[in-house]
Amino acid sequence: MRERGSAGVVGVLVAGLLAAGCSSGGGGSGPSGTPVGAAAARPTGVGARFLGVGECSSFGTTSFTEVPCGGERAAARVVARYDGAAAGGPPCPATTDFVLHISAQDVSFDEDGDGRIPRGYACMRNLQAPHPGDPGGGGGPRTIVGDCVYGTGGGQVRETACDGSGKRKPQYKVVRAVDTRAKCPASTALYVQLGGARPVGCADRM
Repeated sequence: MRERGSAGVVGVLVAGLLAAGCSSGGGGSGPSGTPVGAAAARPTGVGARFLGVGECSSFGTTSFTEVPCGGERAAARVVARYDGAAAGGPPCPATTDFVLHISAQDVSFDEDGDGRIPRGYACMRNLQAPHPGDPGGGGGPRTIVGDCVYGTGGGQVRETACDGSGKRKPQYKVVRAVDTRAKCPASTALYVQLGGARPVGCADRM
């Protein structure tokens, strides 16, 4: 979903969009980052689980580590954490800024003593602004009400910042989430796939 502009973010998931019956361009990296394949081993004494809920990570272009949230290297906090692949797994909270993908790996210490961190993903929220996952922020793993998109050709769209600060200017804004297209107002110019209990986003032309 998101051609987005957050600083130093890695491993962002791309959410699907549906443009007037045409799906978006599939997966890819998010607004600002290089997808991360594996997490560096957790420093001893930080958290009982690698990147558990409420714990913090550093940023990196090829790796990341769990760090104390009060330390100078802390950049983002875990707001949700799931085992397994992100594709098909539980969605991150709506205002998640980015997602860290954690590859399964053997380590000298882990939460259950078996010496292995399982594959999973962590939904992250920056400790400081900007927050690309906020409505209209132009980033994050999910499209939500208040977000803006632009057409990329072939009936496909991607997200961008509503205030025009992104690389591309916004063309449509999601103004409502409903369970079926029939419940969108007559003024709807674009249908956006949101997922969840109300999977259809009604978007107006800007």
